[in-house]
Amino acid sequence: MKYKRQSKILELIGAFDIYTQDELADRLGRNGFTATQATISRDIKELKLLKVPASNGQYKYASANSQDEDRANVKFLNILNETIIAIQTAKNLMVVKTHTGMAQAAAAAVDAIDFPEIIGTVAGDDTIFIAFASDENAEVTAQKLGKMIR
Repeated sequence: MKYKRQSKILELIGAFDIYTQDELADRLGRNGFTATQATISRDIKELKLLKVPASNGQYKYASANSQDEDRANVKFLNILNETIIAIQTAKNLMVVKTHTGMAQAAAAAVDAIDFPEIIGTVAGDDTIFIAFASDENAEVTAQKLGKMIR
């Protein structure tokens, strides 16, 4: 039972941003696993789970194996936070203003985050044009990006 529960824990933290042991216990319960806080705490220790920054600024559980990917995401988020000044949409385009000389780095970070709605990016010195298939995709992604950099 322990190995099934621990496998489910790894599956859950891979699929969802889980911030607390209570939230993990709740998700386990919804999947047919009953565990006390002490058991979950032991599982976290045995699985060598880490707390890593999530895109919303809180800390979530992650496996040590996913730590490199999380570090890369944190790096890209830091680049976006440090470089972007303003975001504006115009129909199916997003125009992102950055500090002088930083558009290339910010565009590379946006590309690395791999928003599925983005068709392509073009970066100049302090401006990035991002193309979308629809006006709605531009607006939704602008909101996501705005939340990531606040």
